[in-house]
Amino acid sequence: MSSDPEPRPAGSRLLLIRHAKAVPKGDPAEDFERALGERGRADAPRTGRWLAEHGYTPDLALCSPSRRTRQTWQLLVPALSDPPDAVYDERLYNAAPHALATVLTERGAGLGCLALVGHNPGIHELATALCGSGPEELLEQLRDGFPTSGVVVVDLAGGWEELIPGKGRLTAMWGPDH
Repeated sequence: MSSDPEPRPAGSRLLLIRHAKAVPKGDPAEDFERALGERGRADAPRTGRWLAEHGYTPDLALCSPSRRTRQTWQLLVPALSDPPDAVYDERLYNAAPHALATVLTERGAGLGCLALVGHNPGIHELATALCGSGPEELLEQLRDGFPTSGVVVVDLAGGWEELIPGKGRLTAMWGPDH
């Protein structure tokens, strides 16, 4: 699941990152505190390395405050040569696509590239809704799913104002192979 990275065009770039593999679900009341499992702890640093190797450098990271998303970010950030600040926003926890878009629009003003570390199904639904163009092979992969520790790179030619369905271009997609 990869494509050759493209230089960032004028506009904005969104790096959607699904949290790494967590321990199995137990009591729904304890979902927020679920930690990464062994596979997730191994995969998250690989996500960071992929971002770094392909030159995807966010200006800011927006992260759900759940334990598994915080751990994902903390494990991938050491691979980044110039890690951005991270903002943990409660509105991102298990959020629907429209809630994710609201936070991105609010926080993205004046920034060229944002990373969002979040949860399925919302992050996958946001990615599929935004991506109206891109290589057909990548669009097909995205329709098939968004793996844990995966990254979807979406370019918005008109900036954050074009964070609306169909306006994004799917530039790259990556996930760990298992």
